[in-house]
Amino acid sequence: MYHSSIPYGSGGTADRIKRSVSTSPSMAIIALCTVSFFVELVVGPLYYQALWFDPSNILSKPWTLVTYIFLHNGIGHLFVNMLVLFFIGRALEQRVGNKQFLGVFFTAGILSAVGHTLMSMPIFGIYPGPIVGASGAVYGVFAALAVLEPNARVYVYFVPMKLKQALVLFAAFDFLMIHSTDMVAHIAHLSGLFVGLYMGYRIKKIQEKYWRGSRYAGRW
Repeated sequence: MYHSSIPYGSGGTADRIKRSVSTSPSMAIIALCTVSFFVELVVGPLYYQALWFDPSNILSKPWTLVTYIFLHNGIGHLFVNMLVLFFIGRALEQRVGNKQFLGVFFTAGILSAVGHTLMSMPIFGIYPGPIVGASGAVYGVFAALAVLEPNARVYVYFVPMKLKQALVLFAAFDFLMIHSTDMVAHIAHLSGLFVGLYMGYRIKKIQEKYWRGSRYAGRW
């Protein structure tokens, strides 16, 4: 995971959590996903099926392009996505700011579902069934940060490597597993990854242009 040193300040645990959720989009998303998961357990399939993304209902239920992100298929699915978002998401927030972080997260999440719909059958010959989870959005955040901070150190299953190396590893795994029967939306993952790469590249170019302008602004 990405090493981050964010000062929490003083106060009790509840106060620190409240401040984190109110100031960090990543923490707010983690809180929403966690609450949503417990609602799933209480309400059951009715809640789950109302909010999941089903490609066959993309026109009649367009809001599910967003709501599916907050559903998860089991505690393990939720834990992995939220763990990565906790480290990588907060790191991207520090690098680009909250608004741009949210832009990357939700753009990657929405276009992950669109990619899952448009590419599954015509390109890979896979029928695109319903999907849930923040994985595509998290992949987008991961990829954007890899463009901006490619040499940052992360730990993948306790193995240290550079962020760009981890991204290539995950991309290769998802590509090789596209035709597997593991019930994972690998095409959605890859769609989110490519969206994140593009957005990270655009953000990097804008920032470089701004920094160049600032460097010469004071000269006569």
